[in-house]
Amino acid sequence: MKKNLKYAFILLAICGVCAFALGFTNSITKPVIEKQEQENRMKALEEVSNGWAVGSEEVVSDNSIVSYYLGLSDNGETKGYIVGLKGSGYGGQLTMVASYSINGEMLSAKMLTNSETPGLGKKSENPGYMDKFKGTGGKKAVPTNKSMLSTEDASAVSGASVTFAALGKAIAGGSEFVKSLGGTK
Repeated sequence: MKKNLKYAFILLAICGVCAFALGFTNSITKPVIEKQEQENRMKALEEVSNGWAVGSEEVVSDNSIVSYYLGLSDNGETKGYIVGLKGSGYGGQLTMVASYSINGEMLSAKMLTNSETPGLGKKSENPGYMDKFKGTGGKKAVPTNKSMLSTEDASAVSGASVTFAALGKAIAGGSEFVKSLGGTK
């Protein structure tokens, strides 16, 4: 019995030391990770802005797809919006930013975070992947499944249909949100 208590105490001490070490490591790395995520977000906003001036962020709390939006203007005239989008892919939640003209047409998009399968859903991070959605959302429907794509584009998303559908639904939701805003902020 004493032997078992001795081993239990040793194991408890080891677990305590490990928990302290993990907590200490987290306290050091958390600010660095948050700073890196903010820098990546700012870079993505710049990439999708079309060179227009980016306005201040407005948080959206009553929409399951849209998290926030920022106005885009040129010489004081509203040209469109950048919208923070979230969706549910194969690997879980994904986040992205997309820019839209005031009529809801998607201009550009960039993936921010995802947990998709490497080699399949992770392709959505590659340059050019979001081009499949450019120009949609206004007069042309946003593709939400492979049958809405050309043969070449459909084969490019083969094996990642869930990711593609999640992106399409998020972009379509962003388009509808922008249409509801109209040309004024």
